[in-house]
Amino acid sequence: MKLAFIGAAGTVTGSKYLLSGADSKIMVDCGLFQGLKDLRLKNWAPLEVAPSTIDAVLLTHAHLDHSGYLPLLAKEGFKGPIYCTGATAELCDILLRDSAYLQEKDAEFANRYGFSKHKPARPLYTSEDAEKAIGLLRPQAFDHPMHVQNGIEATFRTAGHILGASTITLQMEGRTIVFSGDLGRMTDPVMPRPAQIDHADYLMVESTYGNRKHESLDVEARLADIISSTAARGGSVIVPAFAVGRTQSLLYHISRLKKAGRIPDLPVFLDSPMAINASHIYCENRAVHRLSDAECKTACSVAKYTRKVEESKKLTYLAMPAIIISASGMATGGRILHHLKHYAADRRNTILFTGFQAAGTRGRAMVEGARQIKIHGSYIPVNAQVENLDALSAHADSDEILEWLSGFKHPPKTTFVTHGEPEASAALATRIRDELGWHCEIPELGQEVELS
Repeated sequence: MKLAFIGAAGTVTGSKYLLSGADSKIMVDCGLFQGLKDLRLKNWAPLEVAPSTIDAVLLTHAHLDHSGYLPLLAKEGFKGPIYCTGATAELCDILLRDSAYLQEKDAEFANRYGFSKHKPARPLYTSEDAEKAIGLLRPQAFDHPMHVQNGIEATFRTAGHILGASTITLQMEGRTIVFSGDLGRMTDPVMPRPAQIDHADYLMVESTYGNRKHESLDVEARLADIISSTAARGGSVIVPAFAVGRTQSLLYHISRLKKAGRIPDLPVFLDSPMAINASHIYCENRAVHRLSDAECKTACSVAKYTRKVEESKKLTYLAMPAIIISASGMATGGRILHHLKHYAADRRNTILFTGFQAAGTRGRAMVEGARQIKIHGSYIPVNAQVENLDALSAHADSDEILEWLSGFKHPPKTTFVTHGEPEASAALATRIRDELGWHCEIPELGQEVELS
């Protein structure tokens, strides 16, 4: 059996693993590369394996860096089942449609205003391709082993992180192979802690925060301070938020702060149809997160929803301070770009990021102090205050990853450290070797290993 790392090696995006057995090819995760241009160009390159030869795909969760390549896979000939948890299937239904819509709209916008080098600019995939992929989703329950094919068995277990997120345990040709996906926080107020796994012959573990620990602070106190100080100077808080996960956490915290009178009663706008739909899905899936029905309803009702483009455009002409939450979380596309074009230049405003910003993204540039950013072919000054409330991250930090790993009863034969920038992966691998005494490797993009 061979395992190929065709994504999420040396980077936090593009998660894709390919297991090739005697008579099966199984892909685990199928994500888009994001961030640096050299990475994004890989989305346009031919896949290392013919999609039509892949028998099945298993998804850890719905975020686009794990699922966003599925429409292209279907476009290029994949027709097999895509197994995932029920909530992941519901979220993929909206995320993949939205991703295709944005691909089409961005290409249309570029062609209309002529700022693309490509003549004509074209989308990576279309809404029709997304529909093909959605039609292949096969929802599964948590904690129930399922038959994939040819004696291969898979079990999805809670990973925390976002709604429906799972680790995947594969039994294949006498080997137990575990994929961590993205591990959530141990004390997240919305999502449960990652379920413990006690055995693996081979383990893939993420390292997004492999070299960092989250700030130990009162998230709501810090959020209240940012909102209150911005409002005091007459500014608005603009939040580029991940539509799934971070947005719902933000709404929960803001609703609690408003109820307690700890922030001014500013209007809150949720300007992302995808985030709006995802919030409804959270309320419909009470069994797989920590919030009660009442807490869900209160969180979802704290914001005014702006679905229509015309409503979104009006947010650039507000007469009073406000909180505007819009996708995407790293400011790579979507409606948030139009808000940044209007609000980033004003010193009264605050641009609030809420988690990891990948290299090559506008979010990373702003968090690192960039005084201008390029949007739609033009440079926009960044005079607004820029904050990153890292403690809101949905990713386990290095201590939390080690805590999860410590639950294994025996060391895996090999632990592969993936899904992290080089420094993060190296730091986590060092801790695993030094503190646990495990054998671990950091694979390179495109590397293939034999699982003996």
